[in-house]
Amino acid sequence: MSRLFCFGLGYSAEALARSLMPRGWEIAGTAREEAQCAALAASGFDMHLFQRDRPLDKASLAGASHVLVSVPPDEAGDPVLETHGDDLAALPELQWLGYLSTTGVYGDRAGATVDETTPPAPANERGRRRLAAETAWRALARRASLPLHIFRLAGIYGPGRNVLDAVREGRARRIEIPGHVFSRIHVADLAEVLRASIARPDPGALYNVADDEPAAQADVVAYACRLLRCAVPRAVPLAEAGLSPLAQSFYDDNKRVANRRIKDELGVRLRYPTYREGLAAILAAAPDS
Repeated sequence: MSRLFCFGLGYSAEALARSLMPRGWEIAGTAREEAQCAALAASGFDMHLFQRDRPLDKASLAGASHVLVSVPPDEAGDPVLETHGDDLAALPELQWLGYLSTTGVYGDRAGATVDETTPPAPANERGRRRLAAETAWRALARRASLPLHIFRLAGIYGPGRNVLDAVREGRARRIEIPGHVFSRIHVADLAEVLRASIARPDPGALYNVADDEPAAQADVVAYACRLLRCAVPRAVPLAEAGLSPLAQSFYDDNKRVANRRIKDELGVRLRYPTYREGLAAILAAAPDS
């Protein structure tokens, strides 16, 4: 039986896990807090507490045929690689290792298009940490012949994490920056990309994971308001939006992310090729829609 172990069984990894369970997969994973572990264990996942200073018992990785790493690096580096890299290298049945990175490693491109051949040039500390983690995982993969696959993710949205909720709660801001766009991916399409890679492993592969239409944040908020039949808030400059430093840092980058490789090499057909289909489906599935 196939067994997926997820370091960081959070929003993205859980979408993959829940799509695999009906197919007969065993799912194990980690969370940082006891309450998270308990909640996910109630769904049938074999959960383990993991923190940098509280590594796993090696026995918890036994039998893993596939491993997904979604834990972000911190100022000290990648906690999974540093505490369990050698353990992963020793897994006898490992067929696929996925690492979730970010398109933030490409940095600011002034609205130009990037693909997997574009040299990374991160514009902030978050992107630099991700690129350093990618490099370290590649080095381990070369040294230990690990079946590593790297996925550079655009902004993830889906049920429970989307602009519709922000509009309903009065938190939405239409931030106007001429020419600025973001790329996005619905969490269900991300799960489909990961499943396709598992079905067609290609050790060493790198994939951008984004939908077909980079779009301005202000346009997405306006569309969400139209779906909810509420007034569209006035557009404001970034300096007046009252964002946290972390949220504001996402506006450091302006680029369009090409997604041809997931289609050509993995055969993926996006269920939600733009934010319009994605948001409309989320609204249609909501209990109060």
